[in-house]
Amino acid sequence: MEFVSVVFHALKPRLRCSVLPTIHGMAYLELLIVKCNISCIFIEGRSFGNQHRWKAKSSSNGAVEKGKSDSLYIDKRGKFRSFNTKKLSRKRCGSLRGRGWKYGSGFVDGIFPVMSPTAQKILDLVLEEEVEQKRIWEVLDTLPASHEIWDDIINVAVQLRLNKQWGPIMLISEWVLYKSSFKPDVICYNLLIDAYGQKSLYKEAESTYLELLEARCMPTEDTYALLLKAYCKFGLLEKAEAVFGEMRKYGLPPSTVVYDAYIDGLIKQGKPKKAIEIFQRMKRECCQPSTNTYTMLINLYGKESKSYMSLKMFHEMRSQKCKPNICTYTALINAFAREGLCEKAEEIFEQLQEAGHEPDVYAYNALMESYSRAGFPFGAAEIFSLMQHMGCEPDRASYNIMVDAYGRAGLHEDAEAMFEEMKRIGITPTMKSHMLLLSAYSRIGNVAKCEDIVNQMQEYGLDPDTFVINSMLNLYGRLGQFEKMEKVLAAMEKGQYKEDISTYNILINVYGRAGFFDRMEELFQVIPSKNLRPDVVTWTSRLGAYSRKKLYTRCLEIFEEMIDSGCYPDGGTAKVLLSSCSSEEQVEQITTVIRTMHKDREDAMPV
Repeated sequence: MEFVSVVFHALKPRLRCSVLPTIHGMAYLELLIVKCNISCIFIEGRSFGNQHRWKAKSSSNGAVEKGKSDSLYIDKRGKFRSFNTKKLSRKRCGSLRGRGWKYGSGFVDGIFPVMSPTAQKILDLVLEEEVEQKRIWEVLDTLPASHEIWDDIINVAVQLRLNKQWGPIMLISEWVLYKSSFKPDVICYNLLIDAYGQKSLYKEAESTYLELLEARCMPTEDTYALLLKAYCKFGLLEKAEAVFGEMRKYGLPPSTVVYDAYIDGLIKQGKPKKAIEIFQRMKRECCQPSTNTYTMLINLYGKESKSYMSLKMFHEMRSQKCKPNICTYTALINAFAREGLCEKAEEIFEQLQEAGHEPDVYAYNALMESYSRAGFPFGAAEIFSLMQHMGCEPDRASYNIMVDAYGRAGLHEDAEAMFEEMKRIGITPTMKSHMLLLSAYSRIGNVAKCEDIVNQMQEYGLDPDTFVINSMLNLYGRLGQFEKMEKVLAAMEKGQYKEDISTYNILINVYGRAGFFDRMEELFQVIPSKNLRPDVVTWTSRLGAYSRKKLYTRCLEIFEEMIDSGCYPDGGTAKVLLSSCSSEEQVEQITTVIRTMHKDREDAMPV
C-alpha cells in the first residue's frame, strides 16, 4: 500500500477488556469484610513528619556495615528484610504500613507498600472499570473502622499513586473524607490535592485545601508544594505566588520542598526563565537548594543547549556542600551529550563512578547519546557493548539511540539491523523508533523504504503523526517529487492530520528553492487561515528564495514586514539578508540595520 493512501487510513478502535473479576452480590462483599472485635474506631490525625530511620545491629557482628543499613527494613512480622537499593534507586517507591506519605519520591525511598489480602481486594475493586463509584463506596462502607483497615486504605492509595491512577485515588480519598467514619489526617487531604492537581482540577484542589483548614488539620509543606504544582499546571502563577504568603500566615517559611515544587512546575510548563528567577529568589531568601533543585537546573540548562551553565550549577552545588546523586551526574552527562561533547560527557561519567555510583541504564544512554551527536556511531556501539558486559540491560531508549547513531552517520543498514534486534528480543518499537529509522533512510533519499516504514507503523497500531508526515513532505520536496508532496498536503487538509507551522516552513522552503515564487507566496498567505503564525524560520525561508536571485529590494520589503509582524530575526535571517547584497553599499546598509536592531534588543532585555 502506498504511503499517500496510508494518510487517509483511520485506525480501527481498539477493544479494551478488563482482567479484574466483576462483583456478584454479597460474595465479593464477604471477601472484603475483615473480622474485628472493635465495632468503631475514630482514627485521630497523625503526624507524618518523623524522619527517624531504624538502625539495626547484630549481636554477633556488631553494627551493620555502612551502605547496607539503608537497605534494611522491618516487615509486618517484626523481622529484618533487605532490598537492593541500586535496582530501586530510580523508582517511585512506597512505604511500610503506617509510615506515611512524603512529597517528591512518593513515600519512603526503596520500600514498596505492604499489601495485605484485604488491601489487594480493595485495589482490585477500585480498578474495576465496570463498577460505579456509588457501588464501590457501598462496599467500602461495610469495612470495619479499624487501624488495620486504615493502613490498608492508605497502602492502596500509595499503590495507586505509584501507578499514577489519579481517578481511583480521588475515589478513595473522597470516600475517606466525606463518607467514612475515619477522621482524615493531612495525608488524605494531600493525596486528594495531588490527584486534583494532576488532573488539572485546580479549583477542586483549592477547595480541598480550604476544607483541610476548616477541619483544623494543620497543613504541611507538602500540602503547599502540591497546591503550587496544581496552580503551575494550569498556568496560574499569581495564585502560585499567593501560596507563599499563605504559608507565612500559618508560620511556615517557604522551604526547599516548596521551592522545588514551584521550579519543577514552571519547568514542566515551559517557563525556564521564571524557574531560574525563582531559583535565584530561593537563594536570596537563604533557603538552601537541595540536590534535587540543582539537578533540575542542570537539566533545564542542558535542554537549552547551555552545557556551560549546567557545569556552573554543578560546581556551585559542590561548593555549597550539596552532594550530587546519580541523577545529577546523568543530567550533566545529558547536557554535554545534547551538544555532542563526548569527551566532557565521558569525564563526568568517570566522576560518577569515582563518587561510588554504579552506572545505570540512564547514565549509559546519556554517554551513548553524546557519541551519537558527535558523529561517532562506533563509540556509541562500544558503550552499548560495555553496558551489556557490565550486566546492565539496554532498554528501548538504548536501541533508539543506536538506531539514531547509525542513521546520523549514513549507516542505514546498521540502523535497521539494530531496529530488528530490538524487535527480536521482545522490545516493541515505538513511534520514535520508526521515526529514527525513517530519518536514516530519508538521509539517503530512499523513498520506497521510507514509505514502507510508514506502512509498518500501521501494522504496529501506530498512527503516523504530523511530525512523520512532515518528514515525508521534506523528503519528497528534497527529491523534487512535487506531485507526491501536494497529495500528502491534500491528505493532511482533508484527513485526521493537522498541519503545523513546520509543515508550511517545509513547503515554503522547498518551493522557494525551486523558484516557484507564486506557489510559495500562496502558501504563505494561507498560514493565518490555519490559525498559525509565521515564525522566524518561515520568514527566513521566504527571504532565502528572493536572496538567491539577488532581489535585494524585495528582501528589504519582506524584512520590514517581518519586523512589523513582531517576529525578531536571528543569525540565519542576517546571513540570508547579507547574501542578497550585490554591492558594498548594500552590505553596509544591512549591517547597520542588524546592529541597530541587536543593540535595541539588548537595551530592552531585563537584567
